[in-house]
This record gives sequence, structure tokens and C-alpha cells, in this order.
Amino acid sequence: MLNKVLIQDLIAAALSTGGDFAEIFVERKRNTSMNLTGGVLEESVAGRDFGVGIRIFNGLNSVYAYTNEHDRERLLPIVLQAAQAVKGSRQGDLTLDLMVAPSPGLHGIQVNPIDVDQARKAAVMREAYAAARAYSDEITQAMVRYLDEDQEVLIANSEGTYVEDRRIRTRLAVTAVASNGSQSQTGFYGPGAHMGFEFYDTIDVRHYAREAARTAVTMLHADECPSGRFPVIIDNEFGGVIFHEACGHGLEATSVAKKASVFADKIGQQIAPSIVTYIDDGTLPNLWGSQNFDDEGALCRRNVLIENGVLKGYLIDKLNGRRMEMAPTGSSRRQSYKFAPTSRMTNTYIAPGTSTPDEIIGSTEFGIYAKYMGGGSVNPATGEYNFAIREGYIVRNGKIAEPVRGATLIGTGFDTLSKVDMVSSNLAHGQGMCGSASGSIPVNVGQPMIRVSEITVGGRKGK
Repeated sequence: MLNKVLIQDLIAAALSTGGDFAEIFVERKRNTSMNLTGGVLEESVAGRDFGVGIRIFNGLNSVYAYTNEHDRERLLPIVLQAAQAVKGSRQGDLTLDLMVAPSPGLHGIQVNPIDVDQARKAAVMREAYAAARAYSDEITQAMVRYLDEDQEVLIANSEGTYVEDRRIRTRLAVTAVASNGSQSQTGFYGPGAHMGFEFYDTIDVRHYAREAARTAVTMLHADECPSGRFPVIIDNEFGGVIFHEACGHGLEATSVAKKASVFADKIGQQIAPSIVTYIDDGTLPNLWGSQNFDDEGALCRRNVLIENGVLKGYLIDKLNGRRMEMAPTGSSRRQSYKFAPTSRMTNTYIAPGTSTPDEIIGSTEFGIYAKYMGGGSVNPATGEYNFAIREGYIVRNGKIAEPVRGATLIGTGFDTLSKVDMVSSNLAHGQGMCGSASGSIPVNVGQPMIRVSEITVGGRKGK
């Protein structure tokens, strides 16, 4: 994308005013977005983008600049201008030996979706649409969105890093609407992977479409959820979003380094029951949040954050690692060249336990079962969260009973962690997009079914 000699010259220019670290991030991206509503393909957009990001450190100070330029004559002045914002005391000529690091190649791609014609993509969308609409006469609308992305990156820095990576991702998002004339409810499912178009040979799109439709119809006939403090059973897969938000963000150095996290300065402390182990692993083959390298050029890796309830570590990027005097963990990510990288999650999940779903449900006299979680918000500094349950049920006398809607879970990550009293063995992952300081990035969230002994549940009905 840019030749090695030019990159070496850009790094030298970046350090010409005395900075002690410089990084060049080059990105070339192609993507497709298609929307089908009411059986009609309403939008089909193919995009291309190219850009270069330049980051310079002097101690704990940093500057970031980016551009769409790619010619030496235009890039060098931009880098020199950025360097003027960093004045340091580094002396002597820079000796730079960029060593090309081989990619581990963990995420094999068989069919690049960029090479697949629109008709094949539209056929997948129509198959999902038909399955959702056919589920019930009460399904009055269905929307299907198709996404694919081919991102090539080159990352080099003044420490000698030189890596290239290619990330190809594919996703399908299905929304179904059920209505009885006076009210409506929606269901959603959005499977995705770090895979090519062969992804659609590995999944049944009709299953996900029917699940979205089933959720919508079920919630249409549900009663209002009671409010109070109850045991809450959170199912596997996207149920992990609650800990992604309420705990995961609090374990990122972005907040920990500034002491703006409830988990700051707690390494080695017991912060959860011994049945809880929490992991972030960017190496899992072909998962939605996986990469070969992070966006600082470090190999992605498996980071055990909580082990048997004990806080073991954080997700650390290079700049915050300096602030914390801790080594980076291969956890630095960014949406594109327009963002400076920082510590972010990849595939974050609670490890499997020894209970079974039947044991968890059967041992619950009264509580709430959250089959699918919806959106929510969290304050990383306090861990306070607020999450909607997309599909919920009452658990009564050890059995899943009537469906309920309008349920909201309210609490803090620290408190909720401490009250996990059962963890099942049925680990599964769900896909989502996570927004933070370095933009919106693809992440997996996961867990087995778990039970939290008590959470505040917001609802419109008394127990």
C-alpha cells in the first residue's frame, strides 16, 4: 500500500522534533451494505476508502493525524506538521530496521465477498426475509441487512514493527415486526463472522430469521414484567453483552489508566465467585471479533482477565501501558485510520462452568429468565448499567413459565459479578458492534447460561 522506504522516511520525519515513538497505520477498505425491506431491495451501496494515520509519542503526550494522501510529496509535510505538536529531547539519528512479522493466518478465507455478485447476496437476504414472514400471520414486516468488509492494513512503528493484515468480515441482520393492530413488538438476530461468503454455507439463515420472528410474536403476547429484586437467569450467547458492558469496559486500560474504573488497582483481589473466569481472546479462528494482529501491530492473544474469581489483568494498549507501567496485551483496536487506537475488547466471554441449564432453571423457585438481551448503557467509572431484556420469561417452581416484556436489568458490574452463583457449560457467542473512544468495532460477546442470585428488575407490574 505504501512502500517500505517511504514508511521509514515518514517515521523519521515524525520523530524529527524529538518524539520518542512514531507509528504509521495504512488502511485500504472495501465494503458492501444492502438493505431489503418488505421484500424490496431498497439500498445497495459499495464503498472504497484509503487513508494513513500518524501517531507520535513523547512520554505520555501524544498527537494523532490522518489523511487520504498517499504520495510522498504530500504525506511528508503532513507528518512534519504533526511532529511540531510533539517537542522532545531525543537526540541522535534514528536507526530504523523494520522487521516484517509473518501473519499467523488464523482466519482462513475461502470466498472474498467482494468478488460475489449482488444477485447471490440478495438471494441470501430474500431467503431470510421469506422465512421471517412465513413464521406467522402476525409478522407484518421484516427487514434484512447484508454487510461485508475487506480491510487491509499495514502497521509500522519506530520500534521496528512492520506487519500487514487482512480482515474480511460478513454479517446478516434480520429484524422482524409482529403486530396485532394496536401494538407491535420486534425481534432481532445478527449472525456474523471473520469469514468470507462461505459463511453462508456454515449457517442456516432461515433459522435466524425464524428466531427473530418468534421473539417478536412471543413478546406480542407477553404480559408486563414484574418489578423487584429477583434471581435472574441470563441465557448463553448474546447474554454476554451485560458483562461486556458492565465489566469488560471497566477492564480496558482506556479507563483503568485514568483510575476511572471500579476495577483499577484490584489485580490479585477476589472480585467474583470462584466459578467465574472471564477471558478476552482475539485468536479464536474466524470469530467476528478476531484478528491476527491488533491495530498497533502486536499479535492478538488470549487474555485471562478474571480467573476463578480473581482479577488477573487488564486489556492494555501501548500509550496506556506507559501510564500504567504495564506491557501491552495485543488489545489495541480502532474503527479506521481516522481514529487513534486504544484498548478494546475482541471476543470476550465467561468460561464454561459445570452446571447444566436444567439444573439452573430447576433450582430457581422464582425469577426472571432472559433468553435474549437487548441494548443498554453503562458508566465504566462506576460500573452502573441499565439493560433491556429483548425476550424474557418468568421462572416459577423450577420451570420456565409465561413470557414477559418490558423488563430492564439495573445494577453495577461489580455487584452483579459477585452474585453469579451458577454457571452452565453451554458456552456460545453472539455478535455486535461496540462503540468507544476509537470508534465502532466488531466484537463477540459470549457466555454459558448463568444465574445471578439477585438483580434489580424494572417492570410495569408488581410481583
